[in-house]
Amino acid sequence: MATVLVASNRGPVSYVLGDDGSLDARRGGGGLVSGLSAVSAQESLWVCAALGEGDREAVRRGTGEPGVRMLDIDPDVYADAYNGIANSVLWFLHHHLYDIPREPVFDAAFRRRWESYRAYNRAFAEALAAEAADGAAVLVQDYHLALVPGQLRELRPDLRIAHFTHTPWASPAYLRMLPDDLREELLRGMLGADHLGFHTRAWASAFTECAGPAGLGRSEVAVHPLGVDGDELRSLAYRPEVDERLAELRKEVGDRRTIVRVDRTELSKNILRGLLAYRELLTTHPEWRDRVVHLASAYPSRQDLESYRSYTASVRELADEINAEFGTPEWQPVLVSVKDDFTRSLAAYRLADVALVNPVRDGMNLVAKEIPVVSESGCALVLSTGAGAHEELKDDALTVNPFDVSQTATALHTALSMPPAERTTRTTHLATAATALPPQRWFLAQLEALGGPDGT
Repeated sequence: MATVLVASNRGPVSYVLGDDGSLDARRGGGGLVSGLSAVSAQESLWVCAALGEGDREAVRRGTGEPGVRMLDIDPDVYADAYNGIANSVLWFLHHHLYDIPREPVFDAAFRRRWESYRAYNRAFAEALAAEAADGAAVLVQDYHLALVPGQLRELRPDLRIAHFTHTPWASPAYLRMLPDDLREELLRGMLGADHLGFHTRAWASAFTECAGPAGLGRSEVAVHPLGVDGDELRSLAYRPEVDERLAELRKEVGDRRTIVRVDRTELSKNILRGLLAYRELLTTHPEWRDRVVHLASAYPSRQDLESYRSYTASVRELADEINAEFGTPEWQPVLVSVKDDFTRSLAAYRLADVALVNPVRDGMNLVAKEIPVVSESGCALVLSTGAGAHEELKDDALTVNPFDVSQTATALHTALSMPPAERTTRTTHLATAATALPPQRWFLAQLEALGGPDGT
């Protein structure tokens, strides 16, 4: 029986089923993987969903890796829970993304999908209840599993339960869009936890407002702003394959300055307004024409949802328009990559003179923390108030309203014009703040808030 358990939708390993029936295990990365490594493998267990046919086959064969339990949830139930509720309802609520005249619509079909979301969460709660030792610590991750703490509390009142939300939390007005009974169920689910973690005071305060002072009961609400592991990130950024990609980018950029952004084509990331700000920069400050290149990495995200496919297409189209309007045979103003290419992103990090991070609403945004850590000559950070990272980095960033394209264009000009000494000083301060709570310490801080692995 495990004394420390982590629950998340995606686990630390995935399986690919070969044509010959073989299973190839592929390890994942990220803060949770790094964080859990701080705990002995013998006393920990990671519970996650089987996401593809390879994962499901591994579950059927019983060949999963030690320390990981995958749940083979019915694919239709999973699809309704994950895409129908988590990504199409909860994500939109917490990021304030709805097109209000048209969305949301909470009808009978929505309630059927919510039943799937409830069942998906119940599968996790039952697995955790079955695997946890007496008084074990359970760390539940993110909005996909918001009902788990309450469900698990009913099954195992002896457990010490934490939940961490990696997104923002919706304002009370936005959360009230949910039908009353389901909003109460969502809050009850969260409030089953002893410890509720958020990246920033703003998101923690929003949850407290939604729950109401009397509603918190036994739950403690705390802030744990996830940072980056500077040593690990630098080791990744200075591998030979990144050096090769950096040489390619330098050849494309020449001796021009660079504005770098790296995002998924996620609606909240505000890529289109960022491109519009760059176009306005080139219009209002023509002296930067042929002297700057915008390196934009926009990884495709949730392309099974039409709104995301349309957004990705719009990013491509706007980049093409800017290149057609301002480009010359010798200069392409925007170099946009719409594929998942971490090596290129790391090379762009190292090359960055300016980092543009302008989400409308973002739980944290680790890119804002990563670029200053590995930028070779220091970078000026243009950062919107919508990023959770703004709370920690605002003193050394150039702050912008995410909706104000003109202000963002002005900030880009200021960033490009910044004296090298000032840029170096700001970058040093940004990197220090960015590495203040790396994944292992972030994970252990939550574990300690529950009393630690041994209950002390």
